[in-house]
Amino acid sequence: MNTSDLLEKLLRASQGAATQNNGDASGRGGLGGLLGGLLGAGSTGNGAGGGLGGLLGGLLNGGGLAGRSGGTQTQPGGNNYAMLASLGMMAFQAYQAWQRQQASAPQEPPRTVDQLMGPEADDHSHAILVALIAAAKADGHIDDQEQQMINKEVARHADDPQVQQWLNAEVAKPLSAPDIAQAANGQPGVAAEMYLASVLMVNDQQVAERSYLDELAAALKIDPQLQVHLEQQAKGVAV
Repeated sequence: MNTSDLLEKLLRASQGAATQNNGDASGRGGLGGLLGGLLGAGSTGNGAGGGLGGLLGGLLNGGGLAGRSGGTQTQPGGNNYAMLASLGMMAFQAYQAWQRQQASAPQEPPRTVDQLMGPEADDHSHAILVALIAAAKADGHIDDQEQQMINKEVARHADDPQVQQWLNAEVAKPLSAPDIAQAANGQPGVAAEMYLASVLMVNDQQVAERSYLDELAAALKIDPQLQVHLEQQAKGVAV
């Protein structure tokens, strides 16, 4: 399946929902909030546009991609993955800030999704979507209403039955940070993107979600200082 295309559409849908809701953070949203196009009503409540889609859209519309090579990647088929590019750029910026402050940090910059095309971009997008689904389960439950919203939104953006089957399987899996971390395949750029997306998805003030984020960072082998920079990016703090 074209994971980049699906994830980009879902992020754009969530940005639209955030705009309609005026960033109202009246509820956490959960997994239905992510894939039901209601991302703007949940997530971190950081005021930066209303959740993950709203924050990425605000970064994009505010010109935050200017000056970054590959910032608005376009596939040969004509698909523009600007929302994914925003996420990749945020991860890259956090990684660069960490490199500047840590002499022992690897100096080779990570390859983030905004720099990639084709299968490589799909691999990153797949890992990000896995991380988002897992983060949405971090509060410990998914109810029937959330599941119905998931199915409805995915059906709007993908006509491939395999997509629904894959999603249902991901939702049904027990939450396990080490298992989720395997999707990064040991790539620092993917790990940074997965963690950043997870922070954007959850309310880290809740004990269960804060605990999950720390477990995920450890499983992804993210340096504690890099973890701080990624969380600052998610909260709109300059790094």
